[in-house]
Amino acid sequence: MINFGPHDILKDERSQVVYHPNFFFEQEADRFFSELIHEVNFQPDTLKIFGKTITTERLFAWHGDKPFDYSYSGKSRIAEPWFPTLLSIKNALEEALDAEFNCCLLNYYANGTQGMSWHSDDEKVMQENGVIASISLGANRNFDFKHKTLDIRKRVLLENGSMLVMQGETQKHYLHQLPKSKKVQEARINLTFRRFVASKFG
Repeated sequence: MINFGPHDILKDERSQVVYHPNFFFEQEADRFFSELIHEVNFQPDTLKIFGKTITTERLFAWHGDKPFDYSYSGKSRIAEPWFPTLLSIKNALEEALDAEFNCCLLNYYANGTQGMSWHSDDEKVMQENGVIASISLGANRNFDFKHKTLDIRKRVLLENGSMLVMQGETQKHYLHQLPKSKKVQEARINLTFRRFVASKFG
């Protein structure tokens, strides 16, 4: 693991986003990608939008310390146990950030035609203003931020093996998205480590 050259993407009195390129060496990142493809049971996600159920092309998985019941868009999802590769990545993040994570949301994008629309990671079951660490493996993809009320926008290229850290009141004041791009032909896996704090779980 290598951790150098962090860049402040957003920084004010309440919000902070820091980008760490090359958090993992490329060879190590490629190994993680290969192992996760074989070890993770990625599934299509279903969302309810304006009363209509939509199945995403993007695939996801949900893992954690306990079978946390994570409900959003009208569907409940139960966390699967950790496995060695995911624990190895989790331990590296916790050591580097001096933080504790008890769950991880994984997303698999087959190519640039799959993305994620504007949203905030502000679910009530997650630690308020907690640290969210996002690891990118595979294809390089643009990632956008925009302020909810002010004319502030930022874009960062998330590279293979990089880590993006969001903390403070970032989720309260900003939206983020993974825009689609027909130019990207390769697959990407994103791992978002968080802290689940809801007292009720399955």
